[in-house]
Amino acid sequence: MDFDLTPEQDQLRDAVRALGRRYGHSYFVAKAKSGEHTTELWEEAGRLGYLGVNIPTEYGGGGGGITELAIVCEELAAAGCPLLLLVVSPAIAATVLARHGTEEQRKRHLPGLADGSRKIVFAITEPDAGSNFHRLGTVARRDGDDWLLTGRKVYISGVDEAQHVLVVARTEDATTGKLKPALFLVPTDAPGLERAKLDMEILSPENQFLLYLDDVRLPADALVGESLDAGLPALFAGLNPERITVAAMGAGTGRYAIERASEYTATRRIWGGRSIGSHQGVAHPLAHAAVQVELARLMIHKAATLYDAGRDLEAGVSGNMAKYAAGEAAALAVDTAVQALGGAGMTTEYGVATLLGAVRAGRIAPVSREMILNFVAQHVLGQDKSY
Repeated sequence: MDFDLTPEQDQLRDAVRALGRRYGHSYFVAKAKSGEHTTELWEEAGRLGYLGVNIPTEYGGGGGGITELAIVCEELAAAGCPLLLLVVSPAIAATVLARHGTEEQRKRHLPGLADGSRKIVFAITEPDAGSNFHRLGTVARRDGDDWLLTGRKVYISGVDEAQHVLVVARTEDATTGKLKPALFLVPTDAPGLERAKLDMEILSPENQFLLYLDDVRLPADALVGESLDAGLPALFAGLNPERITVAAMGAGTGRYAIERASEYTATRRIWGGRSIGSHQGVAHPLAHAAVQVELARLMIHKAATLYDAGRDLEAGVSGNMAKYAAGEAAALAVDTAVQALGGAGMTTEYGVATLLGAVRAGRIAPVSREMILNFVAQHVLGQDKSY
């Protein structure tokens, strides 16, 4: 068992950390509050090769895996710049296309995903079904050689920044008549696709949308993969990377909050000149949060290692556990940091309360802590399914 990163991974971590710190949390907050996107950071990360670390070299990527992409997600978040679209575009869309797309789809989309010039967002969640793909209401039906998509999607990130949406729909199996999942690449300017921005109480440069698909006509090659049989494995191919990179972003956010609070408590002196960090009532909660973040990081590393080794079932368990642990740890770390800073913790200047909404959402999305506990109870503990 090896807990050390390779020299190349260490170099990647150091380089991404340096990039993130050149921009910093003040840049992130300013973009979010002005309704702008972190375009400069994204484009520079793309030019430097960080967005494509998990994409095969023959398509312009770095040839690494989810371990490398998790490093990118964590270090940018640790610098105060948690970029949600790293999860959506390189982690989900690029992985799905690299593993299950046609050669034409890989050649068309992966180079742009690798250099950051192309973004593909992901649409599975629906107002009524949530992310339960067994009950999705978005349906794709044949019309000659084309497909027609109809349905609704909600909480879809970054549609206004993307060229395509990777839509999860259900199609009818011609042999059985049963509905089965399939993934489609839908241009964001396709006729029949409408979007409505959702007002969210989260400070983020990435926007959330409700999507309406009204007989959106797509050519046959919009279907991801060579046939409908690719739908289910393609869907699952994107879910483990999603869990792992969301967890990495949460762990990085937790590290950022603890670092900010520790700097403050080590230098803030009242009550006789001692630093407030010398008091156990201040130090112990921060130390406890640091332990939880580090434990989450260990599970993230395990999940990413298993995934990159092709051990998908084990990676599914570890990825869910990592997401649960990181979501809890990030929320604890930010809340503890705010408390340690007192009134300063609620100011924009000190840059921790600005993350409260995001870390709270991290306990809900992309899969809630309760559903992860259901998963662990069923698949690890051998309990009957509860839902």
